[in-house]
Amino acid sequence: MSFISARDHGAKPGSGGPATAQNEAIDRRERLRRLALETIDLSRDPYFMRNHLGQYECRLCLTLHTNEGNYLAHTQGKRHQQNLAKRAAREAAEKAAVPAPHKRAPIRKTVKIGRPGYRVTKQYDASTQQRSLLFQVEYPEIEESVKPRHRFMSAYEQRVETADKAFQYLIFAAEPYENISFKVPNSEVDRSDGKMFTHWDPDNKIFSLQFYFARQRGGCVCRARPRVCRHPPTLGMHPHCGLPGSYPPRPRSAGTKPLMPPPFLRPLVIFIVVQAPVGRNSLVIFIRVVQAPLGRVSLVIFELQIRNLCRKRHLLEILPSHFRALRY
Repeated sequence: MSFISARDHGAKPGSGGPATAQNEAIDRRERLRRLALETIDLSRDPYFMRNHLGQYECRLCLTLHTNEGNYLAHTQGKRHQQNLAKRAAREAAEKAAVPAPHKRAPIRKTVKIGRPGYRVTKQYDASTQQRSLLFQVEYPEIEESVKPRHRFMSAYEQRVETADKAFQYLIFAAEPYENISFKVPNSEVDRSDGKMFTHWDPDNKIFSLQFYFARQRGGCVCRARPRVCRHPPTLGMHPHCGLPGSYPPRPRSAGTKPLMPPPFLRPLVIFIVVQAPVGRNSLVIFIRVVQAPLGRVSLVIFELQIRNLCRKRHLLEILPSHFRALRY
């Protein structure tokens, strides 16, 4: 503003003209910016960022600002405050949805005093044809208000022996004794009512566990061969197996000979030679006769030798007076 124009507006000689409204607004914003910078540290604002062009950005609202004052004015505006409220609500919802971290119980470090005494009893229920095991473990020095625990463990969970799928392990644990385990057959355990029994005697400090093996259907599981044995349970024990599904072996005292069956129950071997048609070889059939219930005599073919002929013949039954052969 020149001297002449200043005199025209009534200003004193040597001073500028009167400030306009625009100049007053600029001066007010500059003064507020300096006051805000003295009280607010923008370096701690997580949404304040300066780009490579020298401008200032708001990371929350994605807006551009020419100076710090403009950014501070934006932070007090409606848009910035609404975005802050939305972000706070979203963080609160995500925090509530995250489950609380699982706190593991501290591992107790106690001095082990050795292994407990135990007693194992093998039992057999003839009515249900199920085998059972009774474990009795003694804990005379067990800690107060501590009850022994047990669980079944697969052979692939342990690292002491080579894993064998034919067996599983039963573990007993109680402080301050060492854990003990028993190697039992890997058969299905019957967990129905009355088949699984546990008892802790606090007076005698004896923990008892009894369980039954589930009865196998369709024959007994044969250990010698990886298949299901088709031996009927009513004919006694199979020579390869001793698992549930057949009668248990009868104990035999040392030095005694096996008992022979009565004469009328002894097996009878009959050799029958059947003449084949002309041009074919003869068939030799070995037949073993065993005693059957209700006085009837049935036949069990245990060997069939056919020379140059791959067909089987079955003899169904033989009557006391005569016999007849049925061909299929």
